[in-house]
Amino acid sequence: MSLEDHRPAGATATRWLSDVEQHTWRAWLEVMRLLPALLEDRLHERHDLNLTDYQVLVELSEAEESRLRMTELANRTSLSKSRLSHQIGRMEKAGLVERQDCPSDRRGSFAVITQRGWGLIRAAAPRHVDDVRELFVDLITPEQIDAVGQAMEAIAQKLRQSPGTGCANALAERDYANRTTESAPTTRQ
Repeated sequence: MSLEDHRPAGATATRWLSDVEQHTWRAWLEVMRLLPALLEDRLHERHDLNLTDYQVLVELSEAEESRLRMTELANRTSLSKSRLSHQIGRMEKAGLVERQDCPSDRRGSFAVITQRGWGLIRAAAPRHVDDVRELFVDLITPEQIDAVGQAMEAIAQKLRQSPGTGCANALAERDYANRTTESAPTTRQ
């Protein structure tokens, strides 16, 4: 008996993965388990940061006036508003960020990187970039980097358009192309 024998009547045939597709999919799953864990272990060991802390600091360090509306920061980090609120609260207690009221919207607020946050991102970014190079970039050719980038952007674009996944912030359209990277050295992960 096969999986096909359990298909509901009238259902279309499953398009099973080819051997190459299955290999690629499983390799991708393994990388997604291992790479973030290794990067986070190193960030934590050296700077007592997790990847979400780092991502928040990167986004704020690259933002105009080093601040973002909480809603925009939630979209950029793919965090729910509730999770971001807890994240920012924890980072506030550590002195890395602060909240500022939005003068044009009484219900809105900004997350702003503090001097301590700036010091930490400046200290962490060079080693983090070294780690990204060691564990990802330098392991594949420039052509493979380009192909992976194009493939991931195509997948991300499709995922952002997928309705009903329960991940509204993760699927929100992000406008990375319009961000300026010429104004200051980037700390981009």
